[in-house]
Amino acid sequence: MAPLSARIGPSILNADLSQLHEESEKLLANGADYLHLDVMDGTFVPNLTFGHPVVKCLRNKIKDAFFETHMMVQHPQQWIEPMADAGVQQYTFHIEPVLDSVADVCRKVRESGMMVVMALKPGTAVEAVQQYIDSADMVLVMTVEPGFGGQKFMADMMPKVQWLREHYPALDIEVDGGVGPATIEQCSKAGANMIVAGTAIIRADDQAAVIRDLRSAVQSAINHGGQC
Repeated sequence: MAPLSARIGPSILNADLSQLHEESEKLLANGADYLHLDVMDGTFVPNLTFGHPVVKCLRNKIKDAFFETHMMVQHPQQWIEPMADAGVQQYTFHIEPVLDSVADVCRKVRESGMMVVMALKPGTAVEAVQQYIDSADMVLVMTVEPGFGGQKFMADMMPKVQWLREHYPALDIEVDGGVGPATIEQCSKAGANMIVAGTAIIRADDQAAVIRDLRSAVQSAINHGGQC
């Protein structure tokens, strides 16, 4: 099993979506490991962003980048095949609207050829993913209420990350929401190794420096056994 590594995936939620290709290319050139694409349906969360046609257009422009779609949608099953067809490699879905069919969604995502990620809203107990963990490649712990960028980091979500790292030492654990230079140490010490940051990177004067600093903080925690 490969050792954990620190990876940084900028969220394009607060990017200029009219310049999505250019903004994405800039993030990748500045050292992003992957792109975190926030898909919202206006039902599961109150906001509305974009769907698979936009993702497919972006894939046609950017052939080699790793795409993760964060599906903040009420019916994640509906979008598995369209997102796979759009060129997405990692499909992150919230378990809350599909609590009676999590295993089925995991299976369908895997069969589509994409990696499987289960996401947890702040109010959802971390133990809810336990019985499905063998079906997933990663767990996303939301550190804000999903739906809008630029929110304040919820430090009280760190025990969820710690619980996951203690129980599943080799699991990739992602955090998303209010993450930046001021909060990365809490995330890295708790055990997160996959970092989604939006505003902190998008609006930075030096995106490369922010990405580099975030990665360094997490990798240092991994290397020195500082996680958990």
